[in-house]
Amino acid sequence: MSSSFEISEVDHLTTGAIGPPGQRVFYLQARQGKQVVSLRLEKAQVAALVAYLAGMLSDMPPPAEIPSTGMDLIEPVVAEWVVGSLGVTYDEDADRVVILAEELVEEGEEPARIRISATREQIAALSVRGAEAVAAGRPPCPLCGQPLDPEGHTCPRLNGHRER
Repeated sequence: MSSSFEISEVDHLTTGAIGPPGQRVFYLQARQGKQVVSLRLEKAQVAALVAYLAGMLSDMPPPAEIPSTGMDLIEPVVAEWVVGSLGVTYDEDADRVVILAEELVEEGEEPARIRISATREQIAALSVRGAEAVAAGRPPCPLCGQPLDPEGHTCPRLNGHRER
């Protein structure tokens, strides 16, 4: 079984991707003191998380300041586990956004979990950074929306002819 984590005072929270477009691996990373936890996610999970967080923040008072530097992944990036599910909640008493994640496991196994408590400022920065990471991938085909590889792709809207 993988390790579970409780990060109640996160001092570094980011997301990013490693690898060339089309082969990137996405991560969510949190640090509290000397403990750095990196989790592997799918691009769609990052996109959904940051879109939800941006919407959540739009219903709250604006953060005092959004950090714009120091958002890179801390090297070396070694995933503790792969994320299967994500959740977000808001602790109104502490004015903290809480990200909850569970490990992707085989049926019948007990998943590891993480709970990351972050300020609205940290969440706003994560939302911006995540949107940038998702957008930095391959451009979409203007006809079908599928990602375009550098060598083109077989577009279903062109009856299988290659789009360059």
